[in-house]
Amino acid sequence: MKNIFKYCIVIVFVLTVTSCEDFLEKQPLDQISSETFWKTPEDVEMGVIGVYSRLQSTTFNYFRMNWDAMSDNAYQRHNHQNILTLAQGNVEATSGGIVNSIYSDCYRGISACNIFLEEVENVEMDESLKNRYKGEVLFLRALFYFTLTEFYGGVPIYTLPVTVDDAIVKQASKTDVISQVLSDLDFAISNLPAAPYSGNAVKGSAMALKAKVLMHNDNWSEAAGLAKQIIDGNAGEFSLSDDYRGLFISAGQSNNPEIMFSTKYLGPDNVATWGQDIEFGWWNSLQPMQALADAYEDINGLPIDDPNSIYDPNDPKANRDPRFDYTIRLEDEPVVRSDGYEWNGGEGTFTGMIVRKGMDEELVPLGYAVVNQSDADFVVMRYAEVLLMYAECQNEANGPDQSIYDAVNEIRTRPSVNMPPLPTGLSKDQMRERIRHERQVELGLEGLRYWDLKRWGTAETVIPTIMDPGDIQRQFDPSKHYLFPFPLSETDINTELDQNPGY
Repeated sequence: MKNIFKYCIVIVFVLTVTSCEDFLEKQPLDQISSETFWKTPEDVEMGVIGVYSRLQSTTFNYFRMNWDAMSDNAYQRHNHQNILTLAQGNVEATSGGIVNSIYSDCYRGISACNIFLEEVENVEMDESLKNRYKGEVLFLRALFYFTLTEFYGGVPIYTLPVTVDDAIVKQASKTDVISQVLSDLDFAISNLPAAPYSGNAVKGSAMALKAKVLMHNDNWSEAAGLAKQIIDGNAGEFSLSDDYRGLFISAGQSNNPEIMFSTKYLGPDNVATWGQDIEFGWWNSLQPMQALADAYEDINGLPIDDPNSIYDPNDPKANRDPRFDYTIRLEDEPVVRSDGYEWNGGEGTFTGMIVRKGMDEELVPLGYAVVNQSDADFVVMRYAEVLLMYAECQNEANGPDQSIYDAVNEIRTRPSVNMPPLPTGLSKDQMRERIRHERQVELGLEGLRYWDLKRWGTAETVIPTIMDPGDIQRQFDPSKHYLFPFPLSETDINTELDQNPGY
């Protein structure tokens, strides 16, 4: 998949897509029309590539790591896309930033999917191949709609290309949107190959996303059953990578058995703007907070505040869960290339910590030159998350059993981590806390913590305890902050939209 993204600039015109406001723009005269493009299987393949290119937005690339800055994991010192403002409870329909971009990024993606799904029916080609491509696009549409529900709840459903007038509709209930998501994923699961992931969505990608959607909507038994099918190999062979750190840098991502779906890049021409190396490793825009650092156990599996812990506050990385070192760099800790070169550049921090996860240390000294910009893919879903989804859903549905211990311990004891297994004899409540803890340290700075706090209903208790630099206490109003407002720019155009409560 990577080698075909060079065509994205050429073909994105085929899928000119929109939030409602984009429908008002006139079609450029230099674009190729559907009358001349959608004719051959090769056109269809290029159309699929155009849909995938919609993932290269801030909602689906490395920028979503910043979502952790709305949780207790991190702080966004530069307030990129108003993350810091929103994290501190200043959320309004006029807030802009990700309140606007998540909505528009997802609907642009949905519109691209709908155009493809309409046009592909007019192309004569092998039916099984056509259905595979449709499965990939329906997987992507499900991903876009699911993301919308996590931030806005119920949203308008469009399953066909729409005109300006067609787009002015009320939002559907969240239940109805999720029903559409599950329907799209069922088609994808039935038509995608049970094969390793190499850039195009496969059966395992769709099954993992469906399990995630079910989990986020408290359908514990069905989510556990689906995750277990993946674990048992019914979606193709996926497994944990022996190299935890390599999951997040380009050199370790090719044919990696743990990656189940990602946003793809290929340097030097197709890289994320600046990328996580520059934004997080040089500018230090996203800064880990103490709550995340303190969550990592000592190498004996004890919390660092346990009286028997061997944690040394004067050497906080010594004798710790190795995922601490793979995820966080201390401010006074140099970056060391494989040839021994040490780099101490970068802006200062307010928290004393810097993001290491996803930073390619071979690129230092960091700068704006192409050679300093990583083309690492952003991992959207990976097998470790499937194991954790299974453990959580199985525990909620049935309480602790050996399969739950096996799933969590597989993550903890993998090569490159080698942490002790969970203690035996845990109650359902104790196991719940252990799984939630494991999610924080295993998935730290991957943009999932904010979603977790909201779906657990703990955002209202955790977020107000966070003190940002400058002694600014974060706010979370449970009467409205579990959802974003619809952007004012959207409600001005789609006058049928009912604003979310409290805004």
